Amino acid sequence: MKQLVFDSVTTMDLVIWVLVLAFFCGSSLLFQGDLQLSFIGASGVIIEMLIIGLSIEIIIESIKHIKGIGTVTGFITNGPEALCLVVGLVVGDVLFAASTPLGSNFMNPILLITAAIICKRAVQTMKTKPIYSVITIVSTASLAISFYMIEMSFYKYWLLTALPLTIALFFLRPDEGEEESDAMYHPGARRWLIPSVIFLLGAGYFLDPVVSFAAIHSKAPKGVIGFLVLATLTSWPEFKSCLALLSRNKPLAAILNITISNITNIWLATSGVTFYLLSQ
Repeated sequence: MKQLVFDSVTTMDLVIWVLVLAFFCGSSLLFQGDLQLSFIGASGVIIEMLIIGLSIEIIIESIKHIKGIGTVTGFITNGPEALCLVVGLVVGDVLFAASTPLGSNFMNPILLITAAIICKRAVQTMKTKPIYSVITIVSTASLAISFYMIEMSFYKYWLLTALPLTIALFFLRPDEGEEESDAMYHPGARRWLIPSVIFLLGAGYFLDPVVSFAAIHSKAPKGVIGFLVLATLTSWPEFKSCLALLSRNKPLAAILNITISNITNIWLATSGVTFYLLSQ
């Protein structure tokens, strides 16, 4: 287990942590924010990212021998979005509730490509079920953006389009049985599965407040925060999953992790919209 934890922290993680510190502290100096609180906020973001990364590694190590690992991780990594959806519905803001899962549908495929390049498996990933991947990613992204372009009176028609399409895409997903299992296995990882899922959900839930704390005290421009920081960090579980799966030579599982995550994001949004419409 100790070796697994050590291996999960890569040079790329260290570089990104330094960039997070530089972004928030640099913004604080540039816009006359509170440098000390900005550093604390940035450190909190780094701790969140570390917990997410370790949780993903342990989860994948625990379930890597089961069939359909890409589909399973696609569901698990959407836990934080589900929690954010519930919070939005509690306060009665359907747009806020749906924004987190729908917004991830644009960043997820970008992070898949990034992970494939980092793992030097870009060509292999592009050649793995390209038709299904493109259709699913384009369809789910289109459904996400269309939600913001329609009036509330048309939400029911959006639901009637989104649900049948995504259900069909889910059942048409490729079979992962053709990908071989890893030879190495950490037997101690399995007992950490449930705690890791809990830590992942908790870290995902608190990620946005921690980033917001750092943003407020660093006085970073909201547009930059939203586009570069929040959009990337909220998809960090999917990114770490792709890195872990691609490093294990499982490109199909990595693709399904993203496509199933996108499909699940639409399901989360539809459930939130349905609840909102029924409560009116």
